[in-house]
Amino acid sequence: MKKRLFTPGPTPVPENVMLRMAAPIIHHRNPEFMEILTRVHEDLKYLFRTTQPVVVLSCSGTGGMEATISSIFKSGDKVITINAGKFGERWGELARTFTGNCVEEKVDWGTAIQPDRLLELLKEHPDAKGVCLTHSETSTGTAADIQTLSALIREHSEALVLVDGITAVGAHEFHFDDWGVDICITGSQKGLMMPPGLALVAISERAQDIINGQSGKTQYYLSLKKALKAHAGDDTPFTPAVSLVIGLDEALQMIKEEGIENIWKRHESLAGACRQGCNALGMKLFSNSPSFAVTPVWLPEGVKWSAFNKALKINNGITVAAGQDDYKDKIFRIAHLGFYDELDMLTVIGGLERALSEINFDFEIGVGVSAVQKAFLGK
Repeated sequence: MKKRLFTPGPTPVPENVMLRMAAPIIHHRNPEFMEILTRVHEDLKYLFRTTQPVVVLSCSGTGGMEATISSIFKSGDKVITINAGKFGERWGELARTFTGNCVEEKVDWGTAIQPDRLLELLKEHPDAKGVCLTHSETSTGTAADIQTLSALIREHSEALVLVDGITAVGAHEFHFDDWGVDICITGSQKGLMMPPGLALVAISERAQDIINGQSGKTQYYLSLKKALKAHAGDDTPFTPAVSLVIGLDEALQMIKEEGIENIWKRHESLAGACRQGCNALGMKLFSNSPSFAVTPVWLPEGVKWSAFNKALKINNGITVAAGQDDYKDKIFRIAHLGFYDELDMLTVIGGLERALSEINFDFEIGVGVSAVQKAFLGK
């Protein structure tokens, strides 16, 4: 049975990207690879909408988050983190680990931090050195208004604006320079249509000054200072994941060919159609501020995750993501992030219908697929 992946990381990898990565390995310090890395560095600026450096780290997105916190802040520095899900929670864990002074604002899962509450936090903690935000919270499929939040922070604080863009970059509109963001991180296995293994970190001039001014840091491999120094010569401080960087070169060419604005519109369209399909099947959506990267859905009352997942994955070849923490066995998450198109949304909703039918959930056959089709055709 053909396997179809609808998880928010890893996401499907295009055949031409896989073929580029399957080519004979080359050495990372020779001119052939340096030419590729130079092009990747430039094209990442296009992706993030920035003129500032975007460094390539051989690690997951969490590695990029750790490199950020450990490279910028000192022990005792106060950092505000917004915990609206599993990955906002991770910002807090990292801040506590490296600074020991974290102000964690917990927000109900499925909702986003509101500007008025963030303003209160900034007034309560005028000595905060940074604010950690999540653009698209993968665990809840919830998007935050980074443009508004970043402007608020810049107006009322000297704190750096740090953004987890791991499932947002390449799915949501994002302008690193124009929005005044200081750090934004994404991972290769998300909107970049790549296997896991690379973190990409965009760094503002303001953040660069702080990073380069730090001394005596307890760091070695995950050092943005070292990464920036190497980046200036279109190099990496350590052996990079050569094949992944080569695949990234191909993926970025695809992104440029489609156009980043068109990609943002495509993700919005796919997300909207997916939500309409789920609604038509009588399933309730989880988030009140939905992401364009992933759609979380409540399991229908009386439906067990184990039976539903078996019908979907084993019998129909479709893999979606389970809920996390308190929402394990209560919600599931459908991704439309990266290498997906309209027919993929028809496929996944059709697969949901087949799985729901197998476990005897009561609904009108074809109503979900019809809703998706009507959304795309404007009917």
